[in-house]
Amino acid sequence: MLTTNPFDQDAYGDKLREECGVFGVWGADTASAVVALGLHALQHRGQEAAGITSWDGHAFHSHRAQGHVAGNFDKDSVIRALAGRSAIGHVRYSTTGETALRNVQPLFAELASGGFAVAHNGNISNAMKLRKELNRRGSIFQSTSDTEVIIHLVATSSYRTLLDRFIDALKQIEGAYSLVCLTGEGILACRDPLGIRPLVMGRLGDTYIFASETVALDVVGATYIRSVEPGELIIVSDKGVRSHRPFADVRPRPCIFEHVYFARPDSIVDGSSVYSVRKQIGAELARENPVDADFVVPVPDSGVPAAIGYAQQSGIPFELGIIRSHYVGRTFIQPSDAVRHLGVKLKHNANSALIQGKKLVLIDDSIVRGTTSLKIVQMLREAGAREVHMRIASPPTRHSCFYGVDTPERAKLLAAQMDVAAMANYINADSLAFLSIDGLYRALGEDVREEAQPQYCDACFTGDYPTRLTDHEESEPADQLALLSERYA
Repeated sequence: MLTTNPFDQDAYGDKLREECGVFGVWGADTASAVVALGLHALQHRGQEAAGITSWDGHAFHSHRAQGHVAGNFDKDSVIRALAGRSAIGHVRYSTTGETALRNVQPLFAELASGGFAVAHNGNISNAMKLRKELNRRGSIFQSTSDTEVIIHLVATSSYRTLLDRFIDALKQIEGAYSLVCLTGEGILACRDPLGIRPLVMGRLGDTYIFASETVALDVVGATYIRSVEPGELIIVSDKGVRSHRPFADVRPRPCIFEHVYFARPDSIVDGSSVYSVRKQIGAELARENPVDADFVVPVPDSGVPAAIGYAQQSGIPFELGIIRSHYVGRTFIQPSDAVRHLGVKLKHNANSALIQGKKLVLIDDSIVRGTTSLKIVQMLREAGAREVHMRIASPPTRHSCFYGVDTPERAKLLAAQMDVAAMANYINADSLAFLSIDGLYRALGEDVREEAQPQYCDACFTGDYPTRLTDHEESEPADQLALLSERYA
């Protein structure tokens, strides 16, 4: 079984982690095989567990497992058991070191109206409050996932039709969600009113497909139709495609970090090429924070597009001063601090023949705890770099995310504890600079960030949260820790 640990910093870096990706198919021969391919393309969004639920016209079938899609859904026997022309799937990170199988999605329940499966990308910020109310009314939960709250709200709604019960449930939840749900009547796909988490719609012949990113459509040969709009609910069934708008119109605020890091560079997010935006981010970074250097060096792979943009804007040559191994999963248990310190070289190694005696501009997408930045700067110095000037292709990450991203508590965010000069000293860089928030918005084609009504959710940078954080605001300190440790997407 292949797994990675979100808190194993040596295994795959000190990064914020998107917790999940969703994929759904209606009307395809061997739908589960298409879903497995789509989930493979979304593997970067979640590597702790994967699951698929299918509908064959008579019964639902599920297979959920810890680990990667490959190794769990690459056997003919597994795909054959997931029979039917409709299926949904999910890949996820957990917010704790261990992923319990009961939390692996899609979650499934037999309701009065029939089977109901749900795959969720995001986080419900009032899930704890709703869960307590549902418990008092007699609901029995099988998981610690906030997603299960949706199932219970649908099950206990007093409305007559499944669609009305589903809408009733959505109107009671806060936070961020992109949902793909499977019933015997069709697939339901929706985004929260602010569109914080992404969801797109595609078509392959007569088959309709929903996915967290367009790259998953590309991989299965589907044509991108459009994004599911914020606040939109789409139903696909044998009767066709219907769109509903159950919420009042509000200005969308999609997650800005999709463009910085989460989405694959070959995806289109809200109409913009992620790769092009990241190059433009690098160009803005060069304009705002120039430095005299011999080479622009990315931290692979996340810093590569921004480093290309920085190099093109500055005229400083782009070079691969760090080489990444693509065969690193969870780091083995190391017997001592000395050996553990070497773990970063399992993933990254300095190209010493190139960088010896050179002044480097080191480009990365973000600094979270700072532990990996410290190790990489040290590695470059040990390989002979004369100067290391670090440039970050986003503003400082000073606040936790409550919308489905695995973020350390604020006390562990380096930028929340230090100013930029102190951070530079901590990571032992000759200089350190971040992209400004307005520079990030310019890279996305905006003239400026509108303070009164920001165009994106940028709470991790600004602390400007676009929704209520009921569980966080109303809970006691001990409960807040539980919220952080049990926040499953």
